[in-house]
Amino acid sequence: VQEDPYVMVRSGELEGYCIDLLKALAAMLHFSYRVKVVGDGQYGAISPSGNWTGMVGEILRQEADIAVAPLTVTSAREEVVSFTTPFLQTGIGILLRKDTVSEEMSFFHFLAPFSKETWTGLLFAYLLTCFCLFLVARLSPCEWNEPKNEENHFTFLNSLWFGAGALALQGVTPRPKALSVRVVAAVWWLFTIALLAAYIANFTALLSSSSEQLPIQTFEDLVKQRKLEFGTLEGSSTFYFFKNSKNPTHQMIYEYMDKRRGHVLVKTYQEAVQRVMESNYAFIGESISQDLAAARHCNLIRAPEVIGARGFGIATTHASPWTKQLSVAVLKLRESGDLDYLRNKWWETSCLHRSRDRWSPLQPQALGGLFLALAVGLALGVIAALVELSNKSRHAAGHVKKSCCSVFTEEMCARLRIKGNTRQSQETPGRANA
Repeated sequence: VQEDPYVMVRSGELEGYCIDLLKALAAMLHFSYRVKVVGDGQYGAISPSGNWTGMVGEILRQEADIAVAPLTVTSAREEVVSFTTPFLQTGIGILLRKDTVSEEMSFFHFLAPFSKETWTGLLFAYLLTCFCLFLVARLSPCEWNEPKNEENHFTFLNSLWFGAGALALQGVTPRPKALSVRVVAAVWWLFTIALLAAYIANFTALLSSSSEQLPIQTFEDLVKQRKLEFGTLEGSSTFYFFKNSKNPTHQMIYEYMDKRRGHVLVKTYQEAVQRVMESNYAFIGESISQDLAAARHCNLIRAPEVIGARGFGIATTHASPWTKQLSVAVLKLRESGDLDYLRNKWWETSCLHRSRDRWSPLQPQALGGLFLALAVGLALGVIAALVELSNKSRHAAGHVKKSCCSVFTEEMCARLRIKGNTRQSQETPGRANA
């Protein structure tokens, strides 16, 4: 069968993978041969009259001795002809055009670089940090000298604004003066820088890999969508694979193709590739042939899922003495690496190779060390504020002749009072003087 790259006519001569394979087998087994292109252009299937068509039919009618082509080894064909050891392994895949299946961007696509758990952790870290700023600024004596008569600039709202400014890499007021507050602020700044770097890197990777992220990853995805028509070669083993499969998804694919067989089934592989390139059509066929199409046409791509693992074998009659000899020769060619050489020779591509790894949002585990560093920094800031307050309480205890614990408790209560109490303490001396 004339099919690129197996058998092609160039400059009046036949060449391709199967021609090179025939030459190698003839050199090993010392036989001569004459190549004949099958009359109806088919590989072989049972016609409504019960006869075999294509290459299998010509083998049965002894019009040919062997059939060398991408002929899939199936149970139905094995009943009427013999196959050698497969010289190529393949499966059933989906060939698509990249621009017809590009994934649509959601309205909140900017949130995609992080998972939901990561965004939740970030929100919790932000609120906890702002609360620690508020708490440490009130506990530290350096942020205000007289808590009874002086307002603290780090109110809770100002702390929220300070944390949000750091997330946007913008300096905001109030500026911390105490060592403990600066420790918390510095740790939060480092956290936000690392977080923004991770976000930008992952968002860039998301945008650059958008063409590789196919919404049609599996045959189930193909059945669910309504944008693309899909079909396969008429009378091919792929068509009968879906017909005989008990899988519900495969049955839905067969029913779709059977109802529209005059429209979605194609006669040749070249017609299938051309239709994929020119219309909203997905071709279901041999994955190895689809890899070739993707190698030759850079705007085509094969979906990741491959089902129905199978092989291409050389067909002979049941009574042929060449079957075993050809199988042994194929095994020798595989062991020597000649089959791999032929595969690379005829499937060579000029397209730029890109990673087909599926992109995924960053999970909390990937940023676990960052969140841990933030937690340690917040703890150090709170401890530093308590140390600063205890030092001041110890000095003040010597002057007022009170215990250090009682002074520490009074200082803490004074710093954690609400504004109304602070104003009341400010108004009391004025009334006494009056």
